[in-house]
Amino acid sequence: MRILFAGMMLTFLLGFPAARWAAGQSRDQFRTESKTIKTRQKRERKMLKAQQKIQRRSWKSAHMSRANRVQAKHQMKRDKQNLSRQQKNERQDLKDNHRLSNERSRQVR
Repeated sequence: MRILFAGMMLTFLLGFPAARWAAGQSRDQFRTESKTIKTRQKRERKMLKAQQKIQRRSWKSAHMSRANRVQAKHQMKRDKQNLSRQQKNERQDLKDNHRLSNERSRQVR
């Protein structure tokens, strides 16, 4: 009985740090992946903003009707909303995948 108990304790003590280490690795991987996604998305937003700024400046030299300007502004607003929606979905997908991998790893243990 004592040998069985000692064997179980030894297994628990040796297995517990390994499980915590694996969980830590997953968390670190999620953080780095999340960080890279956020920096890429920030770069995309800046590029869109610069592109729209250039487009608005071009309106000053070109003679556009008011209706065309309103339509172009509306399109730029839609583009910005679509980009933010896509980025939000991408971040949510990353979180969902992380949750699924955590649940799978819990089921394996």
